[in-house]
Amino acid sequence: MNTTIDFESLPEICIRPSGRWGSVNLKDLWAYRELVLFLTWRDISIRYKQTVLGVGWAVLQPVFTMLIFSLFFGYLGKIPSDGIPYPIFTFCALLPWQLFAYALAESANSLVANQNLITKVYFPRMIIPLSATLAGLVDFAIAFVILMVMMVFYRIPLTPAVLTIPFFVLLALITAIAAGLWLSALNVEYRDVRYTIPFLTQAWMYLTPIAYSSSLLPGVWRTLYGINPLAGVVEGFRWALLGLAQPAWPMLGLSAAISIIMLFSGIIYFRKMESSFADKI
Repeated sequence: MNTTIDFESLPEICIRPSGRWGSVNLKDLWAYRELVLFLTWRDISIRYKQTVLGVGWAVLQPVFTMLIFSLFFGYLGKIPSDGIPYPIFTFCALLPWQLFAYALAESANSLVANQNLITKVYFPRMIIPLSATLAGLVDFAIAFVILMVMMVFYRIPLTPAVLTIPFFVLLALITAIAAGLWLSALNVEYRDVRYTIPFLTQAWMYLTPIAYSSSLLPGVWRTLYGINPLAGVVEGFRWALLGLAQPAWPMLGLSAAISIIMLFSGIIYFRKMESSFADKI
């Protein structure tokens, strides 16, 4: 049986270099979406495997942080909390912060931690820091249930503003993914980046209005405070859940804009460095 191939009918595939700053091709992420889910579930399983308290760690960390802040900043420091009981004022802010901090730490070290996988098989490398970020949603969901219990205890009713919570969660994830893309790519190039992450996280926490309110800042300075994207996320959470007055929308808008800029610049830089990961890792 003779088979003749009509080469003229075959589609033409043109392979071009990605350019100096890489190309942003997010279609690959959708094509490998099952791998994203698999790696996310793997990270979740590893986090709680062979632990005594299991998912209890998702509660203990923000609860103990809340107790420390309530003692030193609330009780001793007398820092105002916009008329809200200080423990729930702080715990509400710790939810998006813990989501961000966990995602930042895990995604920044994700490429180096998965070097065997990167050097053996091809897939979009962006999947690794992305899955490390999404794994933090489990801890967030558990801590969110505790927050709901606290709101019942303190008799704080929900308002229609609670419907905006997914937006602020998304903004926290965007910021975490953006920072994770930058740091994970830099960590492959410069291994001492991992030593700066704990310091960066600690400094970022105190620059974020967790133990205090951004309302302590005067007008224009409060707007400029939005350069820290987590400032808008935290204040948005408090407004949506605790029934506080309208947030400073200019600050929130600036935080959202900074997050988007960080994300797109992080994607471009990550794609630029992606081709050298297997050689340098």
